Amino acid sequence: MMVPVIVYYFVFHYAPMYGAVIAFKNFSPMNGILGSDWVGFAHFDNFFNSYYFWRIVGNTLIISLYSLIFEFPMPILLALMINELRNHRFKKFVQTITYMPFFISMVVICGMIKDFTNTDGVINVLYTQLFGGDGQALLQKPDLFRPIYILSEIWQRIGWESIIYLAALMSIDPEQYEAAKLDGASRLRQIWHVTLPGILPIMVIMFILRVGNMMNVGFEKIILLYNPITYEKADVISSFVYRKGLLEFSWSFSTAVGLFNSVINLALLVLANRISRKINGNSLW
Repeated sequence: MMVPVIVYYFVFHYAPMYGAVIAFKNFSPMNGILGSDWVGFAHFDNFFNSYYFWRIVGNTLIISLYSLIFEFPMPILLALMINELRNHRFKKFVQTITYMPFFISMVVICGMIKDFTNTDGVINVLYTQLFGGDGQALLQKPDLFRPIYILSEIWQRIGWESIIYLAALMSIDPEQYEAAKLDGASRLRQIWHVTLPGILPIMVIMFILRVGNMMNVGFEKIILLYNPITYEKADVISSFVYRKGLLEFSWSFSTAVGLFNSVINLALLVLANRISRKINGNSLW
């Protein structure tokens, strides 16, 4: 049972690591990786001194922080609310409805978002009635790209990510709730003193993993939603690497940017794990 997983990680995660060496070379497909000229940290210097550096790093961090603040707690809240439902049919209905967006193709999801936020889209019409405006497509407004992205991420992922918290809730001993009731604890007190401490280790692990992926903002959705008008607010490291590497054929430069991104992610993961271990004793390792 382990063989397919081992093969997958070796083929798609470990074997390609050899290609990271082209970040330090002026890679040419004609010469290959070994035959290309060594340039050291030249591509890193070009990136750090470029006009795009602060823009894409800033956009990546801002979108990631927004996601951490607004998206990360939502599956926890949904799991807590579902756990409090006593009508099993309604509980299954809520779970099914919230899971569905996760299984819709990303291309279809982005097409729906574009239709909803277009000049005659339902969200655009509602936004214009509430806040005014000229009816311009919302995705053509740079300041609205981040809120649209975060809200769509919540809508798409809240149900699926709540599964792990629901599983953790089921592992809590029911006798703890009975003891809390005998002590006169209300439902809110039971949630605060029994439920939340029971799922705290899972919450910490998921938080550490999320921090470790802060720089990996999903480029698929951003590439499908952004446009040159919104580059200033929407362009992130992963979309920048995509444009430079696959559209402009700057393989070495894009690899250097991607390697920089991976190093920052690793540092954030180790830092978050160490802080969590010192504060509450929960950590990945």
